[in-house]
Amino acid sequence: MARTAVQASRGVQVPKQALEQPPLTIHTLGDAELRTTARRISKVDGSVRELARNMLRSMYSASGIGLAAPQVGVNKQLLVIDLDPENAAAPPLVLINPEISSFGAAIETYEEGCLSIPGVYLNVVRPAAVEVSFRDELGRPQRLKADGLLARCIQHEMDHLSGVLFVDRVTDELSLNEGLQEKGFQRADVHTIR
Repeated sequence: MARTAVQASRGVQVPKQALEQPPLTIHTLGDAELRTTARRISKVDGSVRELARNMLRSMYSASGIGLAAPQVGVNKQLLVIDLDPENAAAPPLVLINPEISSFGAAIETYEEGCLSIPGVYLNVVRPAAVEVSFRDELGRPQRLKADGLLARCIQHEMDHLSGVLFVDRVTDELSLNEGLQEKGFQRADVHTIR
């Protein structure tokens, strides 16, 4: 049975289901598209909302909880996040031109994965809380305080807007090398951040 989600005020909600042919291809580690710096979106219009819808369709099809436009080869500052993909009534989060205005003092280590590096899951240290400002799918300015998994997901997806991947932040070299090798990725494609 297909699950559908419709919300009048959120023009980007789509059915939360896997499609045999997702509309967008998700690039993987080694592709140059993942290393570009995304450009700000000057006008939030129907084309931006359609991109967000297609990103959501592609994210749900890959069983993900977050996706950034550079991952699908679009050089724009746009993120989609849905921490509750099994709940058809829970609206996804769309962040356009996001900027983190503050980080919480506490830091946490947590295992991360990425749709652009399928099958690789490694520990990453990040601030446990953030405050982010962005525009929503209607172009309205928003501010959000997030902690836990949402804060981590926002930081992970925002890294993509700067051409940074979660593996660039992994400090355990042995686990990094083993995880990449096991899934057929090249260590040379990691740009370590220290």
